[in-house]
Amino acid sequence: MERQLAAILVADMVGFTRRMERDEAGTLDALTAHLEGTVAPLINRHHGRIVKLMGDGLLASFTSAADAVSCAVEWQQSPLEEPDPLLFRIGINLGDILMQEDDVFGSGVNLASRLEQLAPPGGVLVSDAVYRVVGNRISVVWEDAGTHTIKNITEPVRAWRIGGAEQAQPDAKPAATPRKATIAVLPLHSLSDDPEQAFFSDGIAEDIITGLSRFRTLQVVSRNASFRFRTQEADPAEIAAELGADYLVTGSVRKAGSRVRISVQLAEASTGSQLWSERYDRELEDILSVQDEVARNIVAVLPGRVQHNVADRSSQKPADEMKAYELMLRSKALRDGLNARDTAKARALLERAIALDPSIARSYMYLSDTYVIDLWLGLAGSDASGHILHIARKGAALDNRDVYIQDQLGFAYLCAGLWDEANAQFEKTLSQIENEAESMAWCGYAFLLLGRHEKAREVVSRAMRLDPLHPPSIDWIMGQIEFFCGNYEEAIGFLMGEARLNSLAAAFVAASYAHLGRQSEAAAALQEFIAERHDEFGSRGIEVPKDNLSSLARGYECMWRCRDDFEVLATGLHKAGLPV
Repeated sequence: MERQLAAILVADMVGFTRRMERDEAGTLDALTAHLEGTVAPLINRHHGRIVKLMGDGLLASFTSAADAVSCAVEWQQSPLEEPDPLLFRIGINLGDILMQEDDVFGSGVNLASRLEQLAPPGGVLVSDAVYRVVGNRISVVWEDAGTHTIKNITEPVRAWRIGGAEQAQPDAKPAATPRKATIAVLPLHSLSDDPEQAFFSDGIAEDIITGLSRFRTLQVVSRNASFRFRTQEADPAEIAAELGADYLVTGSVRKAGSRVRISVQLAEASTGSQLWSERYDRELEDILSVQDEVARNIVAVLPGRVQHNVADRSSQKPADEMKAYELMLRSKALRDGLNARDTAKARALLERAIALDPSIARSYMYLSDTYVIDLWLGLAGSDASGHILHIARKGAALDNRDVYIQDQLGFAYLCAGLWDEANAQFEKTLSQIENEAESMAWCGYAFLLLGRHEKAREVVSRAMRLDPLHPPSIDWIMGQIEFFCGNYEEAIGFLMGEARLNSLAAAFVAASYAHLGRQSEAAAALQEFIAERHDEFGSRGIEVPKDNLSSLARGYECMWRCRDDFEVLATGLHKAGLPV
């Protein structure tokens, strides 16, 4: 046997058995004609060779991974004029293979075959080895397909999907905008010659890279790539260009006696503008504990800042010029307002995002969220709960490891009145959260809606400590938690500022004043609540028959598992002067 490094492409026809049952001769003729007339010349043109045909598919080898990927993309983009065209799944791996006469063997071949089985119909799935070699050499949109446990493969395998692309050629220019924002974490600069401090600095940077890799909306440059710039004094823009990064994380570590100061900055690579910076002063009693704490806090903050920047930049474009990823993040920013008007805008953008690219799991998550918010505000139709669950399950089917999507699935259960299933889902999600402060806070809100007030406060307080610069929506959550814990002054404090996002916030403020016996303030807050409620209904063309509890507040009632919780709010509104 001869051993060599090769890129292996495995392809298999989708729905072969079904077509054979329908028309055996016609299916075989169409498959043979397609493989011989279209695929074989295509593989030859990309410097590959067909090793063997395998019933309804084939195995081909290439000396270049870029050639294999280019071939696969062109194959899947080949125009087929038949009314029922042939579809294929394609998997590609780069690794050692064993060649014997006219056949190939080895784990590299096995992995390519497994990737083909995991690929979507009409799609291409490649191993991490292929992705790392090909990178931006080919004009395609790379989508992180996560890690997979594969039979007979010892270690979990990371895979990448090829999304929408221009016609792929090895010498084509890279796509102008990657689907995901790419972030590179450079080694933190140690401001002393102490080797122990250098290890500490590297440890923080490595922990940040590992933590950021959990976030599904980011592409993180590997440690090996970013750490090449440890001793180079290159311009940050040049470093970002070489790494293909949109954002750079830089920083320094200074030790003085038993204390350490860690400074970290996040900058946009194209402009050099600083988006965020923070300084951490800590006692070095336990160096590993400090390293873990600081890295965890940084990781909790950075993804939100990047997403906000992408959404802000994309909002300056017309909607028809935004790509699916930009539409998704712009919609997320609108959804974070938790109000009726922005939610309607977010829904329209998300429907467009899904039409452009139906493979982005979070687009379904945020779309489901828009209906959840409508349900909370009493603006949804009678079929909303089923619709929410249907959309949330689509997102979970695309990515069942994203804790944000798992969160949303729990809220879909809540909206359907599946309280026990929701409770189990949020407990499971919370157990998987490490640095995702926003997801953690929404788990806390779910526990509040489930009647677990103290659990809700514990979880949301932890999220707020993790991200001190959290968005107003988390204060909106905490204000309601304090209300149900009987801390009405604290509830008002949280809900009077930026967290005054919708009529629910106004309702809790009015009810809090009333429960405190501050009647004049309660009456004034009630008028603000009524005005906001009319605006919400008016934005959807819904008429309000009367300004009473039944018309204005009963729509909220389905939110809470315990009816007594809603009654505390309703009683407060009534005390403030709202008729029954």
